[in-house]
Amino acid sequence: MATPTPRLVVNLGRLCYSTGVRSHLATPRLRMPLQLSRTNQTDACSTQPTVHDQGAQPTRKFGYHAAASFSAKFKKFDPLTNVFHFNPYNRIQTEKKRPKSKRPASGQDAFFISRIGDTNAVALGVADGVGGWEESGVDPADFAHSFCDYMASAAYEHKPNGGETPLAPRALMQRGYDDVVKDRSIHAGGSTATVAVATEDGKLEVANLGDSGFVHLRLNAVHTYSEPQTHAFNTPYQLSIVPASMLARAAAFGGAQLCDYPKDADVTQHTLKHGDILVFASDGVWDNLFNQDILGIVSRTMMSIGAWKTSDGGTRVVDNLRRFTQPEDSTQRLVTLQSALAIEIAARAKTASTNQRLDGPFAKEVQKYYPQENWHGGKVDDICVVVLVVSDSNKMPEVQSKL
Repeated sequence: MATPTPRLVVNLGRLCYSTGVRSHLATPRLRMPLQLSRTNQTDACSTQPTVHDQGAQPTRKFGYHAAASFSAKFKKFDPLTNVFHFNPYNRIQTEKKRPKSKRPASGQDAFFISRIGDTNAVALGVADGVGGWEESGVDPADFAHSFCDYMASAAYEHKPNGGETPLAPRALMQRGYDDVVKDRSIHAGGSTATVAVATEDGKLEVANLGDSGFVHLRLNAVHTYSEPQTHAFNTPYQLSIVPASMLARAAAFGGAQLCDYPKDADVTQHTLKHGDILVFASDGVWDNLFNQDILGIVSRTMMSIGAWKTSDGGTRVVDNLRRFTQPEDSTQRLVTLQSALAIEIAARAKTASTNQRLDGPFAKEVQKYYPQENWHGGKVDDICVVVLVVSDSNKMPEVQSKL
């Protein structure tokens, strides 16, 4: 059955879509055992690095323009509906957790983007529900989506200007996990997690647990990226709720239930610059696209619309990104730079996941560790992408990068 796949076309600074056709291929056949979590634990949570003194104004006001795109496994990708346009002034739902009918169509993957209190800082995250729980009659989406909803609510209600400690991503992950554990409607499940906080003075802190992750692009280069946390091949670290009956069964038969916690997450700090692009995604992206693939998508788009420009001195970021990052009207439904990037990355990952001719990152890993499987092509999975475009409201001098 033929399924249309969007390809982003950029022309004269306006963003639109054209449609191609691809073949839907069967799900990859490799089977890996489910590992619920781990026993080894690292040091307790660290606090977030100093952002700025309480009550003091940051030296530079950064703005963050975010959007998300997603596609559930085995579902057709629709660029017009499989997109979320972030508006920092939209109110987060007060009931903390959305009903299933209002969740985005991202399958077992989930995400959130939230303004932090009354500041211009943002918190965001991606969670990938552990599909192995389906064998126990558990919907992995319940854990992942509820986890993100609780973190979004906690970030939105945080009051750093009211005397609260600056929000740290690992602490936010812990808050979301605690709320899920307390939620009596969630009896079991698990999820990986990537949670980030970007502050008004251009500081980014990321807590990553498992094989979701991020890449930080600066001009025509991959500036930095996260390393996946795995116990073994295709066995990522994961937060879990394990029922007592399952623990007892494992103990009776000599097994062990591993358990990862927010304190096990890798935490990294980064300094952002005007024009940086941050891509956070689930393994549905990282298993099918290399970092250089994502860099190619971003670079072509940024150069085509004029957000990045070349000169004798190299590549630079234009001072004013607003005309690219702001919607043309108040509906928030027209394509912006951030939503165009998220859609294109999700579409490319979707196409690669069903392409059995082109080996992606997952195929390379299978060939390395399990050559007898003769695996080729992509890996069908849920896909979730969050893109953040960084802008400096003080219009710092245009960044130069030597070619």
